[in-house]
Amino acid sequence: MRVLVVTAGSAGDVMPYTGLGVRLCEAGHEVVMATHAGFEDAVLARGLGFRPLPVDPRAELASAGGQRLARAGTGPVALAHLTWMARAFAQELGRGVLAAVEQGADVVLLSLSVARPGHLVAEALRVPSMGVYLQPWTPTGEFSPALFGGARSLGRWGNRAAARALLPATDFMYASSLRELRTRLGLPRRADCGSLRRETGGWPVQYAYSPTVLPRPADWRPEARVAGYLWPARPADWCPDPRLTDFLAAGPPPVFIGFGSLVADPERLSRIAVRALRAAGVRGVVQAGWSGLRVCGDDDVLTVGEVPHDWLFPRMSAVVHAAGAGTTAAGLRAGVPAVPVPAQLDQPFWAARLTALGVSPAPIPLRHLTADRLATAIRQAVENPLHRTRARAVAERIAAEDGAGQVTEAVQRLAPAGAGGQRP
Repeated sequence: MRVLVVTAGSAGDVMPYTGLGVRLCEAGHEVVMATHAGFEDAVLARGLGFRPLPVDPRAELASAGGQRLARAGTGPVALAHLTWMARAFAQELGRGVLAAVEQGADVVLLSLSVARPGHLVAEALRVPSMGVYLQPWTPTGEFSPALFGGARSLGRWGNRAAARALLPATDFMYASSLRELRTRLGLPRRADCGSLRRETGGWPVQYAYSPTVLPRPADWRPEARVAGYLWPARPADWCPDPRLTDFLAAGPPPVFIGFGSLVADPERLSRIAVRALRAAGVRGVVQAGWSGLRVCGDDDVLTVGEVPHDWLFPRMSAVVHAAGAGTTAAGLRAGVPAVPVPAQLDQPFWAARLTALGVSPAPIPLRHLTADRLATAIRQAVENPLHRTRARAVAERIAAEDGAGQVTEAVQRLAPAGAGGQRP
């Protein structure tokens, strides 16, 4: 069976699906990923097929609009910035999704970022499809929407109302793209309430995060399931840089500091990182990330590029990160304490979950980050035995879950069912 996985965004929105792709290949399926051109080598290195999607997410985050989004953080203002950013390239992205599906597939799996155009295209072409989401999206009364930050509940009615309000917002975000796609597909140019229908109807969604971290709400529709995390696959020929292995062997386990796909002031973040590590009295591994962090002239701090987190994090005494879905998952899998420094969108939601699970001290929002605050949080994470005990307990439970296996079984159930669902 030909499985097409379509996703857009940063590395955290792309790399988890490589692990799913490898698992599907092991089950006998032919897997192709459709995503941005910058990830082509990473996808091909894992033995998967590749189809390009337009847009450079790193450039978008570094743009004036991306920086306004970073400053806005979370909530309605951030959602407004995200909406206008997405509208600027939605038509181009929609065309890319259509081209990827038109090249052929028996089943299409869609990330949250491309679910709106992908669902329309898959139904029009009568290809079975399913959502595979890294963040909770189905309306519920149990917690507030992750994309609003979700750190505090709005009450059962407020949580559900806020989540339902986000559904038509995605239609507005993709409105011009959807009109163009409907024309290209020969569909009537009528008003479209696809998001509301898709997320409250019978369309299947597998949520690719741990039920240990966020249990499935009792009020979700039956077709929305929590499968478990998807783990990025490593390239077959990967091996660590000898500089890194020598550094790790030269002293006690260091603290990791990295902000992944966040694009921010590298000099400020690098300066805070090194000062915090010195004040906390610990060694550090600082990951450059998309901001380009770099620490020079300090024997107790090493700057690294891309290193698989499943290899690196178990060798750390704690991990400092922005609490994106993928890095949060990797830290929990490693069983080490965390220091969350959330910046925007769903990051405060996952940061709050880390604190609620007992694996981290309270989050430090990026806009409030200082060397003193970070040093204090690092000391708490490293020295408080309760954080490490809780982190190990959560890691043991996550190790017993099999997100990729759950999604693979769902794909195999979906394929014989035909396109299903309602016509667009």
